[in-house]
Amino acid sequence: MKPAAFDYHSPHTPAEAVDLAARFGDEGKFIAGGQSLMPLLALRLAAFGHLVDLRCLTELQGVHADGESVRIGAMTTHARVGRDAGIRRLVPLLARATPLIGHFQIRNRGTLGGSLAHADAAAEYPAVAMTLDATIGTLSPRGRRTIAAADFFHGMWTTALEPDELVTDLTFPVLHGRRGFAIEEFTRRSGDFAIAGAAVAVRLDADARIGRCAITVFGLSPVPIRARAAESDLIGRAATEIEATDLGVAVTELFDAAPSDIHGTAGYRRRVGAVMVARAWTRALEEAL
Repeated sequence: MKPAAFDYHSPHTPAEAVDLAARFGDEGKFIAGGQSLMPLLALRLAAFGHLVDLRCLTELQGVHADGESVRIGAMTTHARVGRDAGIRRLVPLLARATPLIGHFQIRNRGTLGGSLAHADAAAEYPAVAMTLDATIGTLSPRGRRTIAAADFFHGMWTTALEPDELVTDLTFPVLHGRRGFAIEEFTRRSGDFAIAGAAVAVRLDADARIGRCAITVFGLSPVPIRARAAESDLIGRAATEIEATDLGVAVTELFDAAPSDIHGTAGYRRRVGAVMVARAWTRALEEAL
C-alpha cells in the first residue's frame, strides 16, 4: 500500500516548524527520521494532510557535555548517539541501548527525539530516559518547557506533548562514583521489538552498599515502568546480599496487566521480564563492583 496524499513542508528553524504545526492542527504531523511513522502511513494505519519534515533543523543535532550532564539534540541519529565517545563515557547506558534498536539502516535514519515522541512500549530509548532521570526539552508557539521523563510517557504512542509541540533536546545527568549500567532485552530475532526488557543503573557507596539504583522494565505495559518500590528496598543494602533472581520476580510481579498476544501470554512475558531484570542487575552490579 501507499500513504494517503499529503502536503510536504521542510522548515529550516524550530520556530518555523512549530508555527506550521500550530497552523495545521490535527492534520499536521512532524516527521523526524520517519522509521516509525512511514510504515504507519504506508499501511494506512495513520493519515495526515501535512507532514512537517525536521531533517533540515541542524541546530537540533549534536552532543553537548559539561561533566555533570549531557544534552543531545533531538534530531541526532541513533547511529551518532552510539558512536559518540562522550556519550559512551558519560552516559554509557544510552550507548549500550543503541545497537539493540532495529537494524543499522534504521539507526542511520532514526532519531533520538523521534523515538521519544513516538513512545513505543517496547522501545529502548524511553526506558533509558526513565532509568537515568532524563529531562526532555520542547518548543511550541507558547515557548519552551522542560518535561521529566517520568512525566512524559502517558500510554502507547501517547506523550505529554501538545499537538504543536516539538521535542528539541534531551538532557541526561551524569552518574559519578562506583557506577554500573546494563540493558537486557529478549526478542524473537535480532532487530525485532522486545518481548520484554530491563534497564538498570546502580551506584555503590564506599562500603559497597547500594547508594542509588534505578530499574526500568519495558515491553510489559504501554509505557516503561520504574520499579520504584523495589528500588527503595535496595537502598542501603550490601550489594553482595541481593539475589538477582528474586529481584527479577519481585519487580515483574507488579505487571498484572502485561500484554498477551501472538508473541506470548502475559505470564510468559512476566517470566521473560524477570530474567531480563536479573541479568541486567547482575551485569550492572558487576561493573560497579
